[in-house]
Amino acid sequence: MPSVFVQGRPVDSYPRLAPEARNGKARRITEAGEEVLHKPCRDVTEFGPDLAALIDDMFLTMYVADGAGLAANQVGVDLRLFVYDCPDDDGVRHVGHIVNPVLEPLDPAGRRLLDEAEGCLSVPGAAMDVPRPDRAVVRGYDRDGEPLVIEGTGYFARCLAHETDHVNGQVYLDRLSGRERKEALRQMADRRAAVLARRAANVAALSG
Repeated sequence: MPSVFVQGRPVDSYPRLAPEARNGKARRITEAGEEVLHKPCRDVTEFGPDLAALIDDMFLTMYVADGAGLAANQVGVDLRLFVYDCPDDDGVRHVGHIVNPVLEPLDPAGRRLLDEAEGCLSVPGAAMDVPRPDRAVVRGYDRDGEPLVIEGTGYFARCLAHETDHVNGQVYLDRLSGRERKEALRQMADRRAAVLARRAANVAALSG
């Protein structure tokens, strides 16, 4: 079994950071409560250098924040797009981006829900258990407008579902009970400053 899949395809080797990050600029990450995170994003209709530059910025921003995935509205851009660099439960690394993602519905009889800890770069410092299917299939396009299908299991399936939620205007807090949401926001209040300080240090390290 290959150890790395890029855009859904196996590769023999891959650097620690996706090459796109070398061309990117770190952007501010939006936080829960900001309007752009709480409304459905617009479809991407133009494929070209501006989209490619946004993807580059998103990769670097994701790495600065020690994330496994990042949606465009998390950097304040109202477009259906996300990037990811995420392992599955077998330790296989998955790296890529997907434009205009749509999560395929799964047959309830053939899926299993995993109730495991989930965090979000837009809710810095908080982690709560969220039930998600153990498998995900997302259809969309790459930066050149070519059709793309990405499949994931375990933790990577959770990432695909989480990021698709983002482009649909949902954060994982929306999947929690009122009591759980309060707890997540309490964690964020306690830990946010430390998380942002670590990100600032990462900007310096990755830019050096």
